[in-house]
Amino acid sequence: MTAGQAAPSVPRLLFVHAHPDDESITTGGTIARYAASGADVTVLTCTLGEEGEVIGDRWARLVADEADQLGGYRIGELAAALVALGVPTGPRFLGGGGRYRDSGMAGTASAAHPRAFVNADPDAAVGELVAVIRQLRPHVVVTYDADGGYGHPDHIQAHRLTREAVSASASARFPEAGMPWRVPKLYWTVAAASAVEDGVCRIGEIPGGWRLPEPGELPAVDDSVVTTAVDVSAVLDAKRAALAAHATQVSVSPGGGEFALSNNIAQPILAAEHFVLADAPSTTRETDLLAGIDPTALA
Repeated sequence: MTAGQAAPSVPRLLFVHAHPDDESITTGGTIARYAASGADVTVLTCTLGEEGEVIGDRWARLVADEADQLGGYRIGELAAALVALGVPTGPRFLGGGGRYRDSGMAGTASAAHPRAFVNADPDAAVGELVAVIRQLRPHVVVTYDADGGYGHPDHIQAHRLTREAVSASASARFPEAGMPWRVPKLYWTVAAASAVEDGVCRIGEIPGGWRLPEPGELPAVDDSVVTTAVDVSAVLDAKRAALAAHATQVSVSPGGGEFALSNNIAQPILAAEHFVLADAPSTTRETDLLAGIDPTALA
C-alpha cells in the first residue's frame, strides 16, 4: 500500500466532477452516505468553475468578465461542501488546482480559452486521471453520462476522459502513472424522470423570485435506463449543508426541500440519487454502488 491509498479492506469510491457544486447537486447524498459508512471517498474536480454566474451582489464582481477571481473563491466553497459531506481530504483537482479552466457553454468566448477544459490535450488529461485512479485504486468511479446530464461541454469532456482513463488504467498505457488497476464498476450520475416529476409535484411554497420548472425543463433520463437507486434520505441534511456551502451558485429554500441555481428555477432535493452502471444490461437493478464488491478480494 503506497502513500494516499486506503486500507485494503476499505471500500473506495472516486467521483469525477466538472465544477465545484456538481458533486453536491448530483451526488451529494451518495457521497455523504458512503463517507458516513466508513468508505474512502475522493472527489476529483476538473475545473475551478471560473465561468459560473453569481447569486447576489456581495461577490458579483468576481465573475470572469470582471475580476476573474471566482474560481479561487469557489475552492473555499468546495472545501466547505466536502466537510459537510464528510470528505476529510478536501478538494482535489485534475492536474492540480487551476490546470484546466471552466469552458462555459459551447460557442462562447470562454470555450476558446487555451486552458479551457474542452481544449485539454486528451492524452495528457487521460494520463493525469489514470495516475489518480492507480494511486487511489477505487472500486467504484462515478461521473456523468455521455450527454453530461444537460449538455454542458465540461460534463461531456469529463465523461469522455473518465471512460477512457478507466479503460487505460487497466492496460499497459501510461507506465509512468503507476501499476495498472482495473476499476470494477463505472457509473454515470443521472436523474430518473419519474423521481424528478414526483419531486416537482411535491414542491410547496417557494421563495419570491423563484419559479416552478416547466414540464421537461429539468434534466432527466427515462427510468428504463436507470440501473441503480441509492437511498440518501438519512443524509439529506448533509446534502443541504453542502449545497448551501456553494452560496455563489446555489440557494436552498427555507424549508430545505428545494434548491435553485442562478436561474431561480426550483429543483427538488430528492431522497434517492440515480445512476447507470456503464455497459450493464438495462434490466440491472441495484440499491448500492458497492453491490457485488468485496474490497478484501480486490486490494
